[in-house]
Amino acid sequence: MILKPLVLRLGPVGFAKEAWHSLEKVANVVTLNEDATRESFLKELRDPNGKFSKVRVIARTFDSAQQTGRFDREVAEALPSSVVGVCHLGAGYDQIDTTPLKERGIQVTHVPGAVNNATADTHVFLLLGALRNFSAGIKSLQKGDWPAKGHAGGAEWGHDPEGHVVGILGLGGIGRTIVDRLKPFGFKKFIYHNRRRVSPELEKGCEYVSFDELLNQADIISINIPLNSNTRHTINADALAKMKDGVIIVNTARGGVIDEKALIESLKAGKVSNFAADVFEHEPEVPQELKEMPQVLALPHMGTATVETAKHMEEFHVSNVESIIRTGKGRAVVPEIIDEEWLKDSKPLINTPL
Repeated sequence: MILKPLVLRLGPVGFAKEAWHSLEKVANVVTLNEDATRESFLKELRDPNGKFSKVRVIARTFDSAQQTGRFDREVAEALPSSVVGVCHLGAGYDQIDTTPLKERGIQVTHVPGAVNNATADTHVFLLLGALRNFSAGIKSLQKGDWPAKGHAGGAEWGHDPEGHVVGILGLGGIGRTIVDRLKPFGFKKFIYHNRRRVSPELEKGCEYVSFDELLNQADIISINIPLNSNTRHTINADALAKMKDGVIIVNTARGGVIDEKALIESLKAGKVSNFAADVFEHEPEVPQELKEMPQVLALPHMGTATVETAKHMEEFHVSNVESIIRTGKGRAVVPEIIDEEWLKDSKPLINTPL
C-alpha cells in the first residue's frame, strides 16, 4: 500500500471541485475548521501530535488570510518540518513572506499566466474609462444631475487615445497582454520600464526607458508590477511630482505599490487628472475621498472575477500541488525561489506512480 502525502487546504473550493477530487488519488486532503483563528492555526501547526504535524503541502487562497493572517515569519517558523511546499492561489503572492520559507527549504508556487486575459480586460476598461472621464459622468447620473447640469451631466470632456503616450510600468505577462489589447485603439506610442530590459521579442514594439523617463513622458501610466518590499510605494510623492501635469494612472496590480495619501493630494491638486483602479493599499478599506472623487474610477478587486478565469486559476493551483507530489517541484515556483540549489534536489513525495 502506498502512503499518500497529507495536503492542508486553506480556503473554500469554488470552481475546481473535480480537480480536488482527482487529487485525492495521490493525496489525503485535510482542511482548517471554519471557526479557526490565526492563534488556533499556529497552535495546531506547532502541535507535534496534531492533525497537521505530518502535512507535506499547504494550498492556500487569498481569502484564507482572514483566518490565518499573512504567511509571515511567525507562520513559517511554526510549520512542521514535514512541509515542503506552500501553493498560493493567485498570480500575486504578497500575502506570503518568501524569505523565511526559502530559508527552511520550502518552495512557494503561484498561478501566473492564468490571470493575464481577465486582468488585462479589466485594465483596458479602466484605462479607457479614465481617459474619457466616464467616472464623473456615472456619478453625475447616479446623483440625478443629468440633464440639470448640462452636457454629460456636467462631466468634463474626455480624450481619445490618439496622440497619447502609454507608459507600461511592468512589462510582464499581464503588461504585454494589456499592450496587445490597447494597440488597436490608436495610441501614439508605448514605452515601458522594468528592473531589467526584456528580450526584443517580448517588447511588443514598446520602447524601453528609465523609470524617471517613463514618469516624465507618459500621459497614461499603466501599473503592472508585483507588491514586495522593493516595490511598495513605488508611486510616491517624489514619483508623482515627476509626472506630467494631468497624468492618468491605472492600477490593477496591487494597491500597496501606490502611496494613497500622496495620490489623493495629487488628485486634489490636479496633478493627476484621473485615477482608475481595481486594487487599493488597505483593501477592502478604501479612503472615502477616493470613493467620492468624480475623477476616480474604482472597482472592488474584480480583475479576475470571471467563472472561466477562476476555474483556470483553481485548476492550475491544484496542478501545482500535484506536481510537487509527483515530481518534487511545483509547476510555477515563484522567482525568489526558482533558482535555489535545494529545489533542484527535490524528490517526489510518492515512490510509485499512482
